[in-house]
Amino acid sequence: MAGKCRRAVLIGLDGLEPRLVEPMLERGELPNLASLRARGSYMRVATTSPAQTPVAWSSVATGTNPGGHGVFDFLRRDPATYLPDLALNKYERKNAFTPPRAVNLRRGQTVWDLLDQAGLPSVVLRFPCTYPPSLRLGRMLSGMGVPDLRGGLGTGTFYTTRENVLAGEGEQVVKLENSADGTYTTHLIGPRDPRHRGDTHLPMTLKPEGERLLVRCGGQEIRLVSGVWSDWLRITFKLGALQSVRGMARLLLVPPANGDELAMYASPMNFDPAAPPFAISQPERFAAELADDLGPYYTTGMVEDHAALSNGRIDERAFLDQCAEVWDEREAMMLRELQRCDSGFFYCLFDTTDRVPHLFWRYREPDHPANRERPLRSEFRHAIEETYRRADAAVGAALEAVDDRDLVLVLSDHGFGPFRRCVDLNAWLREQGLLHLADGRAPGRDAGEMLRGIDWSRTRAYAVGLGGIYLNLRGREAKGTVEPGEADQLAGEIQRGLTGLIDPATGEVAVRAVPTRAELYQGPFAAESPDLVVHCGRGFRVSWSTSLGGVAASVFEDNTNAWSGDHIIDPALVPGILFSNRPLNGRDARLVDVAPTVLDALGLAKGPAMEGSSRLP
Repeated sequence: MAGKCRRAVLIGLDGLEPRLVEPMLERGELPNLASLRARGSYMRVATTSPAQTPVAWSSVATGTNPGGHGVFDFLRRDPATYLPDLALNKYERKNAFTPPRAVNLRRGQTVWDLLDQAGLPSVVLRFPCTYPPSLRLGRMLSGMGVPDLRGGLGTGTFYTTRENVLAGEGEQVVKLENSADGTYTTHLIGPRDPRHRGDTHLPMTLKPEGERLLVRCGGQEIRLVSGVWSDWLRITFKLGALQSVRGMARLLLVPPANGDELAMYASPMNFDPAAPPFAISQPERFAAELADDLGPYYTTGMVEDHAALSNGRIDERAFLDQCAEVWDEREAMMLRELQRCDSGFFYCLFDTTDRVPHLFWRYREPDHPANRERPLRSEFRHAIEETYRRADAAVGAALEAVDDRDLVLVLSDHGFGPFRRCVDLNAWLREQGLLHLADGRAPGRDAGEMLRGIDWSRTRAYAVGLGGIYLNLRGREAKGTVEPGEADQLAGEIQRGLTGLIDPATGEVAVRAVPTRAELYQGPFAAESPDLVVHCGRGFRVSWSTSLGGVAASVFEDNTNAWSGDHIIDPALVPGILFSNRPLNGRDARLVDVAPTVLDALGLAKGPAMEGSSRLP
């Protein structure tokens, strides 16, 4: 069927904030986006609840609310064990004699599924929740959801000669011991060994050479210069006599805190795109072909080492240098594939526009709590705006590869704002007598994480993830205490108690709304969602403790983490934005309208479950 357009090209710029973009457009700082606005359309777009990357982009892909695709957060909880787990994918293994297989937990029918059925190709680069990939016609490289070689979202390693250094978020710490010959004998940490349930190690030696560091590992030598990322160290870990797995990491010699210290950071262990242990592309050879043409590249779903910056292992300059290299990789992929794609659907995501505001929002607010122990450096004052300008340049490069026969959409899935104060939902539930700790446990560190410190026999509600509250429902949870007939009343009590919650330290509204499942979600997977979802006010976010199933000592506390900006607040406060090279109907636009618009441009009706409508005239 002939469509209105030759190609539908969708460029994702994750997390662009309208209140920053719009003044930059007026000042002429984003000329390529301004050109799109002048030729076609610009509008704000309603995002999902929660306003979270995997949730929002899954709604873009399927044209449904989260109840239609089953992604509600990064984490989900198992009601049989109460333990949180990753919500984007899982591994299944039938028995001890068969290898595990990866399963994508995003469901629903995507825009590329419908194009497949119609015989139209798609090229999909780094779309979130596409691991493992699923595409018949065209090419796909998986995005957010691809783990590191250890199976997590990204675990780096900090090597140091200092004593008593504790591991921070998303990292391991290795103490370096000096040998008699002046070298340091240590190891590179690899994947977990499924037989012994421990880590695999590869011997590594470090030899200081003046201002450089010679690293020997896996038969390779790399010389590090202080503050400069190394080339990829590509290595093989043995898991047994007949089994091995290949991975890649980059190393950074960290400038010393004092003259005697030696410190090195190793990035999370990425899948080697030439030989990933699980498919990250379709066709499977596509990931390797990109590496053959463009060189090795980051494969983890969360590329930038944000935890290393938050933990103080690398500085802002090293983080932004890494971001620049990620941009180069992604833009090269985009241009390579745009040149090869002459029909159908094309998508490429740039997510550094999300990562930089998370870590650099504090530069916009000198009084941000995160600045108390982290001095502001004037050279990074406009890091967010510089990232937006880089995004505009990437859009310009894409525009040079398209023509008037193509529909071009540039989409942000949500906006951004400050994260100054933490709201601990489990602490609030505890104050209301709805959550109880096990005997002898105190709130705070002693309560632990992963909901392990809770007395389920006395608990009626609990929180885990970035805003979800669950009732301890009898017949659903393993040790449920709430009768099904009481559920609506209890949910209403929590909703009324939390809505409008005031932070006594600031006098501001910390929680704007607490919608129930029935108010937010419809569809075949709605029952998997939290019972209630907390929508925080601007400047607030669910606490770090709550997100991992902990119970803090107080409901409110300052956020002193370098992760100083966020978007998981009331979705009305953080809309996405959409640019188009063609006029669109922008009234009350939503993310779920994007898939029907793409299909309409290519001559297809929207899918039967899609809730949105085409915005083409």
